Amino acid sequence: MKNPLKIFKGRHLTMGIPYLWLLLFFALPFAIVLKLSFSTAAIAIPPYEPTFNYFDEALNIFVNLGNYLLLLQDSMYYMAYLTSLKMAFVATLGCLVLGFPMAYAIARAPVRMQAVLLLLVMLPSWTSFLIRVYAWMGILSNNGLINNALMWLGVISEPIQMLNTNFAVYIGIIYAYLPFMILPLYATLVKLDLSLLEAASDLGSSSINTFWKITLPLSMGGVIAGSMLVFIPAVGEFVIPELLGGPDSLMIGKVLWQEFFNNRDWPVASSLAIVMLALLIIPITLFHRYQSRNMESDV
Repeated sequence: MKNPLKIFKGRHLTMGIPYLWLLLFFALPFAIVLKLSFSTAAIAIPPYEPTFNYFDEALNIFVNLGNYLLLLQDSMYYMAYLTSLKMAFVATLGCLVLGFPMAYAIARAPVRMQAVLLLLVMLPSWTSFLIRVYAWMGILSNNGLINNALMWLGVISEPIQMLNTNFAVYIGIIYAYLPFMILPLYATLVKLDLSLLEAASDLGSSSINTFWKITLPLSMGGVIAGSMLVFIPAVGEFVIPELLGGPDSLMIGKVLWQEFFNNRDWPVASSLAIVMLALLIIPITLFHRYQSRNMESDV
């Protein structure tokens, strides 16, 4: 008979490692950023006033709410939030439109070819993210591949301005995060029961009707998972708007960088990060509820 004490210790050790990881690399950094968001900027190293001060046998706590009030008063900040949410939503929709047919084609390919096709999807991610974004700068520039090809074909007489626009940012985000949409969709579509599609066809259902009534509802788990994997990091994207976008591409990641490193206003930057995290909790919570309902229905 196994020793219950050893089982108890082994179980808590197994569960304790992930919790320790979350404590060190999520909870602790979050607590530090949260504390910074209630402090005051100062010309010092580090550039903020201490929140806790022990003086004359008394612990003084200074809470500055002005950083959060500034986010409501200055239109630049909430416009950056709205722009980030809009661009992340459009990019997620673009990834879904492109990724669903690709994932469906991979799932319906011969089994021996599926691994190769998935490898081709993930292969660009093995190179540096920065190099891939720089490559798009060369493709979308006025003297880039697209403009030169269109001018050589005689379609246009002068280059089209694509770089340093929101269009370039959308292209960059969709390109960078498309694999994160394809993989969850493939994992769902590969388990789809083909007999349901055959039954719908035998009953006279058109391909479009079968897709809307059977394929799409049964793949909603992959759609939601892929959308979350794309939308959440796209909201805080910094590199792509900085390199491919123009002055109108004011996303919250870019504003965070400017506040931290250009203005050296760490408290305002921390409050920006806290509000962004609070906004992202909403889709994460909805996704968690959807998963919980699916698990309960399966049981």
